[in-house]
Amino acid sequence: YHSKHALCIFLCLTDDSGVTQTDILWKKEGETATIDCSHTKGATYFQMYWYRQLPGETMKLIVFTTTAKTEHDFGKFSTEKFSATKSAAESGTFTVKNLVPEDNGLYFCAVSEHSDTDTCGS
Repeated sequence: YHSKHALCIFLCLTDDSGVTQTDILWKKEGETATIDCSHTKGATYFQMYWYRQLPGETMKLIVFTTTAKTEHDFGKFSTEKFSATKSAAESGTFTVKNLVPEDNGLYFCAVSEHSDTDTCGS
């Protein structure tokens, strides 16, 4: 018999940000944790960022998602470990696969408005 460690994934947001996400998840080692994020800022806020802060470490961006692209930018992070969906401007999900004790941490999403300053015909 092997006991499984309970993992706690905390999720944090600033109050009154207009962004809502899953509050807290308790999962077992080997399971998958999926976090939902949504906002009420409008369709121009279609870019979503998922961050993680592990105990004793600084916050790190894991993935940038947008409805404008089907492939998301995970940078140096593995898509074998993490996945994300972004099918609507106002919502998205982030998943941590095959949980291990080292995944314990603070995870949160942030949204931003499209910031392209180029204009057509100028």
